[in-house]
Amino acid sequence: MKSDIRVCSAWREAHDSPVYTLSDSCPDCGAVAENTAPAPFNPSDPHGEYRRSLKRRNR
Repeated sequence: MKSDIRVCSAWREAHDSPVYTLSDSCPDCGAVAENTAPAPFNPSDPHGEYRRSLKRRNR
């Protein structure tokens, strides 16, 4: 599940610091806002099933 918090995609060029928002665009410059958090796992990971089963076994 991804985070709802987004950051301005052009913050390095247009702002002094990152601009965070909950909308799809930057409130200051109007650029597209992108997700700040990566996905927790990749569904096409060939070894993901083994990694998750090992994690469950170690709990």
